[in-house]
Amino acid sequence: MNLLRPCLLLLTGAASWLSAAPASAGQGRLLATGGATQIEGAAGGGIVPWAVLSGYGTDEQHGGAAFYTRVDTGDYALDAYGASYTFGNRLEVSFARQSFDLGELQRRLSLPWDSLDQDVYGAKLRMTGDLVYGRSPQISVGMQHKRLRDGTLPLAIGARDDSGTDAYVSASKLFLDAAGGYQLLLNATLRSSNANQAGLLGFGGDRRADRTWLWEGSAAVLLDPRFAVGVEYRQKPDNLGFAREDDWRDLFIAWFPTKHVAVVGAWADLGSIATLDDQRGAYVSVQLSF
Repeated sequence: MNLLRPCLLLLTGAASWLSAAPASAGQGRLLATGGATQIEGAAGGGIVPWAVLSGYGTDEQHGGAAFYTRVDTGDYALDAYGASYTFGNRLEVSFARQSFDLGELQRRLSLPWDSLDQDVYGAKLRMTGDLVYGRSPQISVGMQHKRLRDGTLPLAIGARDDSGTDAYVSASKLFLDAAGGYQLLLNATLRSSNANQAGLLGFGGDRRADRTWLWEGSAAVLLDPRFAVGVEYRQKPDNLGFAREDDWRDLFIAWFPTKHVAVVGAWADLGSIATLDDQRGAYVSVQLSF
C-alpha cells in the first residue's frame, strides 16, 4: 500500500479545519508538555514520537519548534536538524534532514561515500484525548515520508528502495501525582515500517521486503517542572542479510528552562549498525519552541 497518498489526504482534509483556526502563536500549555523533537522531526522523545504536538499552543493557538540533534558512537555519527509547526494543537507538520557520517565503515571499506543523507517529511494529527486532563490518553496518528538523497549504497547492499513511508499511532498520558508524588509520563507507539536503520540504509531488503508492525515506548519522571529523566525503547526490523539490525534504547535527561528552550542529553545504545557492533554513545539535542 502506498502510504504517501493517505498522508496527502490527511493534510488536505485538515486544511478545511485549519482555515477556521486563528493564526496566532501560543504559549498556553504546561511547561514540557510539548516534549522534545525526535530524530525524524516529530514531537516526542529522542528516538520515539509521542502523541504530543510541537509548541505550546492551545486549541485556539498555533506554535512550533526548530531542533538540532547529534548522536556520536565513535564509529558513526548522526546529525539531524529541522522544524515543525502545529496548527491549533490539532495538526503538526514537520521536516527533518539527517546526515549519517559513515566514519569507521568508510575507512575500513574505502567507500566512495562518507555519509548517507535523508529527508523526512512528517505529519501528525491529534485524534482524541488530552495529555494532562481527563482520564483518556492523548492519541495521535502520524506519517513520516523518508527519501534518501543518494540511495546508491543502500541499494547496493540489498535494500529494495531508497524511499518509504512510516505510519504510526501514539498514545501518551501525563500523571500529575504518581511515582512517589512526581509527575510521570508514559507513551506507547505502534509503527508500520520497512525502514532499515530508520531509513538511512534504505527500505526493505533481501531477507524481508514487507512492512512490519514495530513497538516503541517511553517513560519519563519529571523531577520538577523543568527537569525530566526517562528511558526509551524502539523495536527495529531486520531486513538486510548484509548486517543484522538491533533494537534501539536510550536513557535521557531533559531540561526545560523556559517554554522556548529544551535541552536533552542521553546515552544511546543502538546495537549493531552495518556490521559494526556495540554502537553506543552520547545523544545531545537542542530545541527552540515558539
